[in-house]
Amino acid sequence: METKHNLIISVGRQLGSGGCEIARKLADDMGCSFYDRELLNMAAERSGFNPKIFEQQDENHGTLKTLFGAFSGRLGRMSGAFYSNSMSQEELFRIQSEAIYKASKEGNCVFVGRCADYILRESPRLFSVFITADNDDRIREVARRRECTADEARRYIERKEAQRAAYYNFYTSKTWGAAGSYDLCINSSLLGWERTAEVIEQIIRQKWER
Repeated sequence: METKHNLIISVGRQLGSGGCEIARKLADDMGCSFYDRELLNMAAERSGFNPKIFEQQDENHGTLKTLFGAFSGRLGRMSGAFYSNSMSQEELFRIQSEAIYKASKEGNCVFVGRCADYILRESPRLFSVFITADNDDRIREVARRRECTADEARRYIERKEAQRAAYYNFYTSKTWGAAGSYDLCINSSLLGWERTAEVIEQIIRQKWER
């Protein structure tokens, strides 16, 4: 699928749906670079701040105040201005957005979360997908990963997804998880993670080969 425009796949996901694993398989099978937490390191390198700052900001909206004595590798200078001991999440979002945009220009790529579908919305070969799954499957998967009870997993999902939705809705003016916000929404419980990735790949290839 050679073209002057890079193929960009943006994957949103519910917790426990296998979204990250599906995205990684898509990247492997379609010869794309894969970006998830790597974007935090890219944004930190670009700004000169410690990645822990971006980990705290990641998918949480509000004002992040960071004591640089505890978290900063060094005080950075951007656009000729010094940053104080607090930085708004809007500024951190801008830095991360620049890292996403830069990565998208370097070749075919798959991004997981972080509003990449909105940041790269002008890209002519962007395909956005949202991965969901049945609640029982998601709770079971999160409980396995976190080694916790089903009730604890359920509460964790509710808390983290409320944060994720607030973050996405605030920056994109769209609705996280709503069908109208993406090119494709798919339930991974129907076919399993591997087959779900294969179906998504088939749809993407048919779209761009049409």
